[in-house]
Amino acid sequence: MEPVYSTVITAARMLWLAEGLKFEISGVENVPQSGSGVIAINHTGYLDFTYAGIPAYLQGKRYVRFMAKKEVFDSKATGPIMRSLKHIPVDRTQGAESYRAAVEYLKRGELVGVYPEATISRSFELKAFKSGAARMALESGAPIIPTVIWGAQRVWTKGHPKRLGRSGYKIKIGVTEPIEPVGDAEALTAKLHAVMSEKLLELQDAYGPHPTGEFWVPARLGGSAPTLEEANRMDAEEQAARAAKRAEREARETD
Repeated sequence: MEPVYSTVITAARMLWLAEGLKFEISGVENVPQSGSGVIAINHTGYLDFTYAGIPAYLQGKRYVRFMAKKEVFDSKATGPIMRSLKHIPVDRTQGAESYRAAVEYLKRGELVGVYPEATISRSFELKAFKSGAARMALESGAPIIPTVIWGAQRVWTKGHPKRLGRSGYKIKIGVTEPIEPVGDAEALTAKLHAVMSEKLLELQDAYGPHPTGEFWVPARLGGSAPTLEEANRMDAEEQAARAAKRAEREARETD
């Protein structure tokens, strides 16, 4: 029992109750009751990780150690909480240390949550996957537990205001059968992407009406979200702008 983690979960559940969120969860039995697992999650919003831990908690009150960007740990407000929950900081410019930490957690029998897409998908379609989840599974021997969430982007996502008031939004979470760590990282990553793509389509089909023109609805379903190609271009432009600012800042520091 971890008092801090348990307290945070209780607070989150109270918030979800106040928001009127309606969770529909399937595949809880696919989360191992003991031992390690790489919880691979699609990324559509800032609060995905809070929802992605629900199946594990329902499966014997297990806790997931999420990999999250280092800036969250640097914050005076969220840093102490993230460290108390034993989450793993990720420095995107130097990822080797966080990777090693994740593998060690897995070897100790922990559940580690990771976003194979690395960043939020503005299109709400699955982006290309990084190979980190597969490599962690292969090195540690832990199975990959594909976990797909749909509807979380309605609460808070990139480029749109958060909606933390009472909304009554429905959020579907589907956990598929574990993928055993066999083969090479490239093939395993491709299999993971295929499995999660199939589950995402299943959850979308079962979600109910997707209103035309809504920001949270993919272009493929008639929404106003950018297509995957448009979203990739936006991400590339944002990364280029960020790199330019970083280079400018470093240049000033060396003057």
